[in-house]
Amino acid sequence: MIIVLLNYTAPLEALDAQLVAHRDWLKAAADNGVLMAAGRKVPRTGGMFMARGTLESVKAWAATDPFAVHGLSDYEFVEVDVTMAAEGFEGLKG
Repeated sequence: MIIVLLNYTAPLEALDAQLVAHRDWLKAAADNGVLMAAGRKVPRTGGMFMARGTLESVKAWAATDPFAVHGLSDYEFVEVDVTMAAEGFEGLKG
């Protein structure tokens, strides 16, 4: 699993202008099995994705995020080998 941390580099107004496209991009990735979960940081300074795939494939996928395409966010990628998961989250195990 790859955890992707986003740090916004643009004003929220610029991000909001791409929010519908960003959410459509996330939904498409969830529908095709790449995206496991996503959400905003609190306070709203960035976000987080949990994704399936290799580090290289997730980096390539993240580069197509409207926030990335328009230079609105930086991305940090953390590869994780989940060895323990609570009941109901066994699908996170690699």
